[in-house]
Amino acid sequence: MFEELGNKLDTVLGKFRQRGVLTEPMIREGLREVRRVLLEADVNYKVTREFLERVQEQALGERVLKAVSPGQQIVKIVRDELANLLGGEPPTLDWASSPPTVIMVVGLQGSGKTTTVAKLAKRLARQGREPLLAACDPYRPAAVAQLQTLGGQIGVPVYAGEAGSNPVEVALAALEKARKAGSAVLILDTAGRLQIDEPMMDELRRLKAELAPREILLVADAMTGQEAVRIAEGFNEALDLTGVILTKMDGDTRGGAALSIRGVVGKPIKFLGTGEGVDDLDAADPDRLAGRILQMGDVVGLVERAEMVMDADEQAQLQKQMLKGRFTLEDFLGAMRQVQKLGPMEQVLKMIPGASRAIPAGGIDPNRMKHVEAIILSMTLAERQRPEILNGSRRARIAKGSGRPVAEVNRLLKQFKEAQKFMKQMKGMMPF
Repeated sequence: MFEELGNKLDTVLGKFRQRGVLTEPMIREGLREVRRVLLEADVNYKVTREFLERVQEQALGERVLKAVSPGQQIVKIVRDELANLLGGEPPTLDWASSPPTVIMVVGLQGSGKTTTVAKLAKRLARQGREPLLAACDPYRPAAVAQLQTLGGQIGVPVYAGEAGSNPVEVALAALEKARKAGSAVLILDTAGRLQIDEPMMDELRRLKAELAPREILLVADAMTGQEAVRIAEGFNEALDLTGVILTKMDGDTRGGAALSIRGVVGKPIKFLGTGEGVDDLDAADPDRLAGRILQMGDVVGLVERAEMVMDADEQAQLQKQMLKGRFTLEDFLGAMRQVQKLGPMEQVLKMIPGASRAIPAGGIDPNRMKHVEAIILSMTLAERQRPEILNGSRRARIAKGSGRPVAEVNRLLKQFKEAQKFMKQMKGMMPF
């Protein structure tokens, strides 16, 4: 997410950090480079100009020029203004005083709308709000079946209505069902089109008029750049959107759509789709996103992701083992599998402040975890629990069984030994 933009901004802002004294010409030159980076990232020209005007006004102030660390002051100004550009305040959903709250999800075909509906439902269900999904897309082949499959996967009921029903009839029947069932929220998966057209907009307007949704969320493909912004403008003009969900943020996106939508359309980005899994939907907190763009990490986001995907019982058992000072290769494998649930290792490291700079230039080998797992699974249970018995012949057997060189087996055992020492030190620091 924002990888290319973040790397380029980090390079430019790094020049500010390295200087003990900054002059006005230096600042103007540096901000010209920031402008180039933002435009290359496909950020809207008007949004870029206004952003840099605000940054420059503050950066050329006496407080910055005379500061002990002017470079860090400028980085902070850029970070704060990026957060403002993304909306300033953390976006929230508008809940009805009496349930169900109706959320209408709209978008073009191919934007990931139906999958996003399921992701949003799972997120809300995890928060204790029981959702009902309504399949209001009778036009796209298998659209209803796709939503039903996803609903079964996440354990959320789906209302599809009678064959031949129009979307408004389905939505109204689903609303009645949600009321009777005591559902906290009704999410409408509306029909998409290959492009914006009046028949589609008329149907969406009728849905809005009949259902009175508290939220109308547009699902837009971040990889389309400024096209996503234009699509948002079109939907907003017809429906008065309450927010946007940007999908495919884990893909080859330059970040321009995310940084432009609030400034151009005036509507907040509420969620970001960061992968294909049903858990891959992050809240679009402007302050945290600004930190991620500038490679300052997002610890809160990492904790939230851990709470969503990690098994609480396994975590408790691992913690118990650590507190007892017993940490085996079996535990090591369990901990590694828990970490894998958080997503690709590079993505996880980028959420830890400062850790992104430790990522090798060629990136982290995505097969590294699989190799470690293969090595440990090639051991007997006794060897995993007592790695000290692993002599040369055993290591050779494990290397052969896992298809990895003996040197890699030795390296893993060395790393594990260091981890064991760290766990013992941690145990010694505990007050109980």
